[in-house]
Amino acid sequence: MKKVLVAFAAIASIATLAFTVGDPLPIGSAMPKADLKMKDISGKEVSIKDAAKENGVLVMFSCNTCPYVIKNQERTLAISQYALKMKVGVILLNSNEAQRSDDDSFDAMKEYAKGQGYKWSYAVDKDHQVADAFGANRTPECYLFDKNLKLVYHGAIDDSPSDVSAVKRNHLHEAIDELTAGKDISVKESRSVGCTIKRKS
Repeated sequence: MKKVLVAFAAIASIATLAFTVGDPLPIGSAMPKADLKMKDISGKEVSIKDAAKENGVLVMFSCNTCPYVIKNQERTLAISQYALKMKVGVILLNSNEAQRSDDDSFDAMKEYAKGQGYKWSYAVDKDHQVADAFGANRTPECYLFDKNLKLVYHGAIDDSPSDVSAVKRNHLHEAIDELTAGKDISVKESRSVGCTIKRKS
């Protein structure tokens, strides 16, 4: 009987997770929650639409403590700077609501962003509303939208999130180049590798 109850609890847990997270936003989809105001490290309320620039916007789900975020931090800085150079806006979202009173608190976000030298928005995705709408599961996980706020790329920064020395293709860099050149995105999706977003129970 105990084994049956444990098995049932495990199945219920998986079902709940599947319902909460949902499927990833399909390529070509309009941006959900584009106007949702979120608290940015500047203290202002910002939306993803506010962060968008002439050629679109890069939305990256991130946090302060995930080893993969830390491992990819130099790449995050480089691609965010490049996006801005190419007139693509940048906004990083912290959806780790289960850790909001700890390492992913608003104050911790401000300190982390200051230490990294962020020159773009880093906002609290309260109750992981945007992550849920996007079907985002990982940190870091990237969504690139065009000027009409249609999704053109979803996935990792490059093809080797675990080892920068093994990178053969910079997916996000290539996608930004193709987007700003008015071309079709040759690699529209890739696999995100990282920590799971810490959603509330």
